[in-house]
Amino acid sequence: MAQGAGVYPPLEERPIKNTICLFDVDETLTPSRRAASPAMLQTLSSLRHKCAIGSVGGSDFIKQQEQLGTPAIPVTSLFDFCFAENGLTAYRLGQLLASTSFISWLGEDKYKQIVNFCLRYISELDIPIKRGTFIEFRNGMINVSPIGRNASLEERIEFTAYDKQHQIREKFVEELRSRFSRFGLTFSIGGQISFDVFPTGWDKTYCLRHIKAEKDFSGVDYTTIHFFGDKTHKGGNDYEIYIDDRTVGHAVENPEDTIRQLKDLFGV
Repeated sequence: MAQGAGVYPPLEERPIKNTICLFDVDETLTPSRRAASPAMLQTLSSLRHKCAIGSVGGSDFIKQQEQLGTPAIPVTSLFDFCFAENGLTAYRLGQLLASTSFISWLGEDKYKQIVNFCLRYISELDIPIKRGTFIEFRNGMINVSPIGRNASLEERIEFTAYDKQHQIREKFVEELRSRFSRFGLTFSIGGQISFDVFPTGWDKTYCLRHIKAEKDFSGVDYTTIHFFGDKTHKGGNDYEIYIDDRTVGHAVENPEDTIRQLKDLFGV
């Protein structure tokens, strides 16, 4: 993956002025929970010579590093901006920006109500298999998985097909929205096996505040913000940023489609 790293012009000297491309991770830059291909990293590197680029995922920063970087190459060296947990954890040119905490916003009592309900719901859920790590606590959200995040790749694929047929996650989310409507939370389905729970407004549009703040850092005013994602349907975790008035949304089917669209748009 080393071919993804390199030396790039300063943000204010990129040939395509005032433009940044933001990318979802799973099924946009990489197969779900797997590493980016050399072809993808080379395409991103070529694009970065033309305009600014950033990754924006719902997972924590460690997972972005696992999928996009290597033990020798930090993911923060491959993108100008790295946004984990929708931008609650943010890096600009390798430097960590200020972060915000989900638990401090929500409060322990409300958090326990949601967690207790989710665990009860999952315990009564009749699905073919269950593994472990049904709730993952993150800085800016919680991630809930009916099958458990410890599921193998093969088990994840099987659950995805089962979920499409039986709407396991969709029904779970509908129940949570009904019971906890007063909490000001958003429940967003993403990836293969889980959904995210976070304060309304803390979806992927949260990262846009960091993009707009760049004008104060380097003087660059990003007036054109392209976003590429696969879960762009309503209820998907790319939907809000995809339809946002501040972005130009591009729906992709998989990483290969992302490469095709970038070649068509930017000639990389």
